Amino acid sequence: MRITLSSWNVNGLRAVSAKDDWAWFAQTPSDIIGLQETKASPEQLQESIRSPEGWHSFFASSTVKKGYSGVAVYSRISPLSVQAELPDPQWQGEGRILHLEYEHFHFINGYFPNGGAEILDDNGKHQGLFKRLSYKMGFFDAFLQYAQELRRTKPVVVCGDFNIAHQAIDLARPKQNVLNTGFLEEERAFLDTFTAQGFIDTFRYVHNQEEGAYSWWSYKSRAREKNIGWRIDYFFVSEELKPNIEDAWIEKDQYGSDHCPVGLALSF
Repeated sequence: MRITLSSWNVNGLRAVSAKDDWAWFAQTPSDIIGLQETKASPEQLQESIRSPEGWHSFFASSTVKKGYSGVAVYSRISPLSVQAELPDPQWQGEGRILHLEYEHFHFINGYFPNGGAEILDDNGKHQGLFKRLSYKMGFFDAFLQYAQELRRTKPVVVCGDFNIAHQAIDLARPKQNVLNTGFLEEERAFLDTFTAQGFIDTFRYVHNQEEGAYSWWSYKSRAREKNIGWRIDYFFVSEELKPNIEDAWIEKDQYGSDHCPVGLALSF
């Protein structure tokens, strides 16, 4: 049995579903789709988006601020159970996590926090400090604990926008971004820890050191046209699923958002 999964930060589900680019959804062969940054609660969506024919749909929406954050999962396969948010209340409210249990694995779709705006000193100089960095790192620690707990019962598949480029190969201009959130030493160290504890970056597993492979491009300065991007959208699997990895890819030619979809195929 082959299970195909896709992940896409849509930067607003209502916005992208009104574009021709949303034809991607009707054409995808995926069995499970994780969307991030949906920026909508289910009641704000058209019925065709909220509950498309042939799909089970699940949403986690921000309750702390409307039109912010949010994730969704569309699945052709009926899950055994569904859980929104991390267990600890201090990491709840922003609609960042959906966990679905399937026969062969736990599936986590995450829209992980970014570091927020930079804090400048009184002279407007960079300090390398960011308003939400401590929240981001705390969220990651809680997430890793959660993922490892789930892993005690069956393997784990994690997808989503991690808001971190792991290594220099994962962004076009690493030297210029070492003091920017998304490529800070402590952020990258989390992914070092995550992979060291047995989670495989499936794209790198399949494609090794392929260069120029990005999933997000700034809307500024024709960055996508020039491929000045970052790879911050991932599929990780716990190492028990290593023999099941069939393929992993980035759909760089799919537009509609400042991110493009990424994919994974597993065989059982």
